[in-house]
Order: sequence, then C-alpha cells, then structure tokens
Amino acid sequence: MRYLEVYRQSAAVFAAACGAVGAAAVLASQIRVENRFVILLAGWAPVWIGAALVGAVVATIARRWLVQGACLVVCALGGWLLAPLYVAGPGDPDPDGPTLLVMQANIKVGQADPTKLTTAVRERGVDVLTVQELTDEAIDVLHTAGLDDLLPHRFVVPLGPGGLGGGVYSRYPLSDTRVLDGYLSANLAADIDVGLREPVALLAVHPAPAYLFPAEMWASELRAVGAEMTAVTNRDNIVVAGDFNASWPQRQYRDLLVDGYLDAADQTGAGLVPTMPAHRRYPAVTGIDRIVTKGAVATSLDRIAVDGSDHHGVIADIRLARG
Repeated sequence: MRYLEVYRQSAAVFAAACGAVGAAAVLASQIRVENRFVILLAGWAPVWIGAALVGAVVATIARRWLVQGACLVVCALGGWLLAPLYVAGPGDPDPDGPTLLVMQANIKVGQADPTKLTTAVRERGVDVLTVQELTDEAIDVLHTAGLDDLLPHRFVVPLGPGGLGGGVYSRYPLSDTRVLDGYLSANLAADIDVGLREPVALLAVHPAPAYLFPAEMWASELRAVGAEMTAVTNRDNIVVAGDFNASWPQRQYRDLLVDGYLDAADQTGAGLVPTMPAHRRYPAVTGIDRIVTKGAVATSLDRIAVDGSDHHGVIADIRLARG
C-alpha cells in the first residue's frame, strides 16, 4: 500500500506539472508581452496543451480527481483557443472570380532542393510562389531547374549569402514591385495582373524570428507587417503569404487578422498545419508559414514538403473576387 501511495503522489505531481505548463501556454497565448520565453511558450501552445491532456490521463489513472479536473479545464481552454482552425470560418461563400494557387516556401538559406521545388510547382499548377531565405546562388539554381519557365515573372531580392533575401515568382505579370522598409529580411510587395478590373495586391513577408533576435524586434516587425496590411486599400483582392515567424496561438499574430483579413487555415478548417521544424525525427510543431487573404477567399490549404529546408511549405487555392 505504501508503494501505491507513493506512485499516486508522484503521478499527481507529474500531472499537475503538465497542467501547469499547459495553463501557462494558454495564458501566454492571450497576452502581448514582449518576452522571448512568453512568446515561444505561446508558439508551442498546442504541444503544452497536449501535455495537459497527458496529465489528465495520468491523474485519472492515479485517481487524483482534483488534478484531473484542473488538467481538463486547461484542455478545454486550449480547445477554445485552437477550435477556429478546425471549423471552416467566415468569408464570402461564393466569390465569383478566377482561382489563384499560391505556394509559400522558406528554402533555408537557399539549401532546398531546386529540382524538387520546381517539380512541386509544376505538378501542383502553382500560379504564385513566395520564397524566403533566397540567395544569389538559389536564384541561379532555381532558374536552371526550370522555375522561371513555369513562373516567368519574378521579383527577387537576394541580399547576399546570409539568407535575408526573398522573392516572388508568378505566372502572371507583376507590377509596382517594391521592398518594404524597416525589416531585417526582404519583405516584398507586388501587384499581380490576373486579368481582373484591378490587380491582386500581394505581400510576401518574413519578419525576424523571436528565437534568434530580441523579442522587441520580433514584435516591432510583426506590427510593421500589420501596418503594411492596413495600408493596402481600395483593392478587391489582397494576399499576404510568408514565413511570419509567428503562429495562430500567439496573440501578436492574431492581431494581424483585422479589417477583413482572414487566415487560410481558419477559412478552410485545415487545422494547425504545423510547418516547422521539418525533416526531423519528430514532427513539425508550429505553423509559422501562413497565407492570409482579404476579399479573396481560401478554399483549400495543404502542407507540402520542401526538401532540404527546415520548413514545410503551404499551398492555398484562393478564389478571387471579381470586383
């Protein structure tokens, strides 16, 4: 009996710890504190909410009902936080324009396999590709692999060998291309002429990551992305794609989704769609590669492998408003 009681006490402590870290993650997801620990805790919230569920199971086996109840409350709050991603959300139910297939890919300082990336673009029929961590060498090898033949209109800003570059490749003509000011990496804007009354406004974004740079810098660049999104006016269709270095559980990311902007995962009910880290012995845990629309509506969202990168890519089928 003594050993059984020791087991139950140990199980209760373990379960309580699981519930506590889950509760901390849910709390972190609701606040805008510019602290790296809090930011990363919120970014990994789905993992810690899962830990709270494990704690509930352990507490149940140990018959520690109070601890079990606390863990289940944390799970319920976590479900409330993540549920919008699993239920198809708001948006124009019947946009009447053509479709645009948009792919987002971080290529890890140009290390992604250019042939396989080009093959994915060809096989999926991608219309627009946004790329982060683009280098001069990557531009050349992607050209050799045939990417420019598939998507002949491009706006590329390599910014040297350090992976700070970015690019937009498009099946359709690009105009009004520009580099957005005030970012560490290349954040880009372009208009895409798909034959509608006015071009589609595209932002290809890559704010600084909080795990490598000061939290204040991460938050400032995310706010700057939000300001750029707000500044795009009088457009029927706006698409924002990129490595946001932020995910749905983080309040600072959800703050971007105002004034009609909607996350593609929220619109389609695709779920968390974790994209990083990729190609490890364990699965990706956080979804920082994202596509957001305004006016246009995402009708599907899929994750796709980007061989050689530490990110998965995402592809969204976007129905445009005719205007």
